[in-house]
Amino acid sequence: MAVPSQGSLSRLITPLIDPAVFDFWVSYLNPAWSWDRPLARVVARQLQAKDTVTLVLKPNRHVGAFQPGQHVNVSAEVNGRRITRSYSPSHVPNGKGRIAITVKKVDGGLFSQHLCHDVQVGDVLELGPAFGEMTLPEQPQGKWLLLAAGSGITPMISLIRALADMNMPVDLSLIYWARTRAELCFVQELHALAARHPRFHLRLVLTREPERLVDEEQGRLSPEQLQSWVGDLSTHQVYACGPAAFVKTARELAAPHALRFHAEAFSLPAAPATPETLPQTVQVELRASGRTLTLPTGQSLLTALEAQGIKPASGCRMGICNTCACHKLAGTTQHLYTGDIDAQPASALRICMSSACSDLTLDL
Repeated sequence: MAVPSQGSLSRLITPLIDPAVFDFWVSYLNPAWSWDRPLARVVARQLQAKDTVTLVLKPNRHVGAFQPGQHVNVSAEVNGRRITRSYSPSHVPNGKGRIAITVKKVDGGLFSQHLCHDVQVGDVLELGPAFGEMTLPEQPQGKWLLLAAGSGITPMISLIRALADMNMPVDLSLIYWARTRAELCFVQELHALAARHPRFHLRLVLTREPERLVDEEQGRLSPEQLQSWVGDLSTHQVYACGPAAFVKTARELAAPHALRFHAEAFSLPAAPATPETLPQTVQVELRASGRTLTLPTGQSLLTALEAQGIKPASGCRMGICNTCACHKLAGTTQHLYTGDIDAQPASALRICMSSACSDLTLDL
């Protein structure tokens, strides 16, 4: 529903409108209409691979634009609880007013199972603004290497489709890892794009498939693979996306040698080594809510707070979207990716990526 955002009429009626009440009543006419909430209705769903579905969404006018390679936070109510997780739109914006997200079911993942099994055509999801820097420059050039593992293919397919729409202006290589053949996404499309564009080179790698086909490789990311399949990385811009362990390996192998390197992980790494003197629990004061909690060390503050029934705003849970950022007023924390210790007071803190090392005071 088109709600005017400018003009004298809008300025006159906006102070008189309760958005929640408006949304409640207008949802009876169309559940995707709202006063100002960015909503999208599911208009199609497609089985993409084993335990993976693509949901095609029709957004309302409040959903903002995004660039290929970026992420959006997707929210829905599951069992009476609002849950938000981050997904990368897997299509290229094309003026048709549609957004597609590809979701893999995660064992124990309440929200991914809800999207894969429960969400049907006609249901409505809420979308946040786009974020992420793994995007294309205005005029791509040179050599590009994309390293994708598992669900890390979703931002990559968006980038590949965008480059194909430009008639492939760069030398582009995609190395795509999956556990089994049944878990590979977009395979027919990727093969078709490789056949259509001589500058696009595709390599599929399976880690748990007992037998491989002619166009498939085996093994995990290694220096030998990169040397054999890519060669000199100094002329390549490299993007990597996948589980934390995969991204860590990609960073160690490619970042020191690549012309440019950028990576995003969609899971937390194993907790880094912590000082032996670290206490098992600490006191965390939540200044804004007036509560003090006993939380364990060695895990993300977001996870520890959620275990106590606290529901801080969060989104990607991988340190990209900054939805969970708050101010640390006092205390010491450790970054879960790098292991760096931060004792600076009055500093910004992403609680999905930080664990407590001492008593803390947070502006939550």
